[in-house]
Amino acid sequence: MVIKTINAKTLKKMFLAGAARIESKKEYINELNVFPVPDGDTGTNMSLTIMSAAKEVNSLTDPSLEELAKAISGGSLRGARGNSGVILSQLFRGFTKEIKDYKEINVTIMTNALQKAAETAYRAVMKPKEGTILTVARGGAEKALQLVSETDDLVYFCKEVIVHMESVLEQTPEMLPVLKEAGVVDSGGQGLIEIIKGAYDALLGKEVSFTNVTSNASSAEINVERIAMEDIKFGYCTEFIIMLEKEFNNETELAFKDYLSKIGDSLVVVSDDDIVKVHVHTNDPGLAIQQALTYGSLTSMKIDNMREEHNEKVIKDSMKAAQQQKTEEEKVAAPKPRKKAGFIAVSIGDGLDEIFKGLNVDHLIKGGQTMNPSTEDMLTAIAEVNADNIFILPNNSNIILAAEQAKQLTEDKNIIVIPSKTIPQGITALINFMYDQTPEENKQRMIEEMQNVKSGQVTYAVRDTSIDGKEIKQGNIMGIGDKTILSVGTDIKDTSLELVQALMDGDSQLISLYYGEEVTEETAQELADELMELYPNVDVDVQYGGQPIYYYILSVE
Repeated sequence: MVIKTINAKTLKKMFLAGAARIESKKEYINELNVFPVPDGDTGTNMSLTIMSAAKEVNSLTDPSLEELAKAISGGSLRGARGNSGVILSQLFRGFTKEIKDYKEINVTIMTNALQKAAETAYRAVMKPKEGTILTVARGGAEKALQLVSETDDLVYFCKEVIVHMESVLEQTPEMLPVLKEAGVVDSGGQGLIEIIKGAYDALLGKEVSFTNVTSNASSAEINVERIAMEDIKFGYCTEFIIMLEKEFNNETELAFKDYLSKIGDSLVVVSDDDIVKVHVHTNDPGLAIQQALTYGSLTSMKIDNMREEHNEKVIKDSMKAAQQQKTEEEKVAAPKPRKKAGFIAVSIGDGLDEIFKGLNVDHLIKGGQTMNPSTEDMLTAIAEVNADNIFILPNNSNIILAAEQAKQLTEDKNIIVIPSKTIPQGITALINFMYDQTPEENKQRMIEEMQNVKSGQVTYAVRDTSIDGKEIKQGNIMGIGDKTILSVGTDIKDTSLELVQALMDGDSQLISLYYGEEVTEETAQELADELMELYPNVDVDVQYGGQPIYYYILSVE
């Protein structure tokens, strides 16, 4: 079989097939995590990212390459989750920018698109690391450059590119020693190859079921309308996408946002090339729609009557609950003056939520190791916080890129991302915020203070492996530090004590324990008592975290 060009219809099938394949392979990819923790999420993040775009792609009927490019780029950008998902969205962004102006794709255009994809993804990462998805993507781009002058057959071209990318993937353990010791290849690189293999199958004409794509895409959609229904000052949750037909520059966007803010609240406006996604709560959706029509045509329109939904809920509630709900509504509905500084934090566990609320966090995003929030989750939170300067605390190294991407998409507020990698770092950063200092001074202070925190997590192993010379068996208890596994055992308390010992030094003054949903207060206190005996000159603080999977999240300062 020889194929010299790919049109939009074929590319749509290829993209959906790629999405379907990674959806079916996500658990396998999750298991490639270096640390054998029960929350490996690379496959999940990449699947949810591409599913966000798949929903938009699947809704297109007979699209052009330009329309398809917008759907792929915009959908994946807004749905990006975790580092792997953000990088994948940037690969799609670069690829689609190169193909959008053509009617068909040949080998030359495909080669240029692969180059652009790799370049865009590398630029998105502050400190690119080899042996990752980036290396695999670049390997494909380099192989394409070798092939472009040899053939005009896309079937042969794509097959050879995939073979070379697989070869690069097999070399990733030699580039990252931690992969070699764990006996795995890079999970993000594996995910990328699965997507491309799925697309290649569709190119060959193989029948691929899109059922999973269309059904699961809805779960990947970010429900920006999940804003508290109790606040019904503006009764209609209005969403639509503008297909731009006129210039929509920074000045135009600011004017549009200003108009929408005058007729509603909970505003989210995300522009990406030639489309703009809009979410607003208003009492007159028609006004928002009329203004939007001055910029182009509208699609994906959705208007929900929040008052009606709220009333149905009240009817089902008991009288006591209804009265309590009314009180909460009055609090939420009360106008909140714009603040100089606001805070967004990622948290998981009702105990940790209460701790962050006590530290004046305005908006909590549910997430963490088990579920990384997306770029659009961040944008929704930003829209909810009425402040000139908004500090975002991701509290997880795999969420920082999504926060940075949201920052780049926000123009009407000053977003400061504090690169907190753990819950304890985020708590320490918030404690050290000073209201009489500038945002820049606070950013520096918060980052400096959280660097004094040594964090630890205690969980169980889901498979056998070896890391930093430690042999780990499935079911073992692991004490994980900021960079590696510090203790391994069969008992939660003993492993936790060993972890704390590894974190302690002569300057340590405070040990903080946040116990999870599977640990009782009595058990946590027993651990604290033993720590106080071992370290009589150090304070030990015990608090309920309520986090899943991790028996303890702890810190030493």
